[in-house]
Amino acid sequence: MTDVDMPVPGVRPLSPDESRTYWDERHRTRDELASGGNIAFDRGTNHMLYVVRTARLVEVLGTHSDAEYPLRVLDAGCGKGYFSRQLASFGHRVDGIDTSPHAIAQCRAEGGPAETYHLSALTEWAPPHLYDAVVCIDVLYHLMDDAEWEASVLHLASLVRLGGVIGLVDHDRDEDVVWHDYQKTRARSRYAELLSGAGFEVTRFVTNDFMEDPSGMHVAVRVG
Repeated sequence: MTDVDMPVPGVRPLSPDESRTYWDERHRTRDELASGGNIAFDRGTNHMLYVVRTARLVEVLGTHSDAEYPLRVLDAGCGKGYFSRQLASFGHRVDGIDTSPHAIAQCRAEGGPAETYHLSALTEWAPPHLYDAVVCIDVLYHLMDDAEWEASVLHLASLVRLGGVIGLVDHDRDEDVVWHDYQKTRARSRYAELLSGAGFEVTRFVTNDFMEDPSGMHVAVRVG
């Protein structure tokens, strides 16, 4: 969910380095919900938002839970690890990655045995395995540079096993919109083109259905 509800014309977007600095500082100064949630919300509203989004993750990933054969999930851009911990509590094995040293340090301090956390950009993560599911929640529309955004989508797609699922949060719009110097949503057609070209079938868009939140998850299955 974007922090503002109206586009800001003519804004200078943050560079990749400036964006990393902004988010590390935001994780350092904001609480565990507002740092990755909506800074316009109070704590209680952000908590409700996170609960709703956790339910949407269950909708996307299904109700599989097997201690012997857990799903292996990547939480790409995990922030302080709220969703990683929720996914692990469902019985999944979770890797969380983020570029914020402060956020990753907190994740490691609070994480359980089914979670591992790594300081990494989306395009740099090189695990020794593929994933049953890759989710990227409220991250891609904070990548202001189109080349970085495209490379991130394609790299995350490359980490999904055949038959696995990818879920990428953005808006379901016909056009790109710049909302702030650190927020740019992309058109659904751009996601569809990249994912289709990477061997995925785009199956649906799962909306958050929280207040007037236009965000949701582009869901696709790897078929080739």
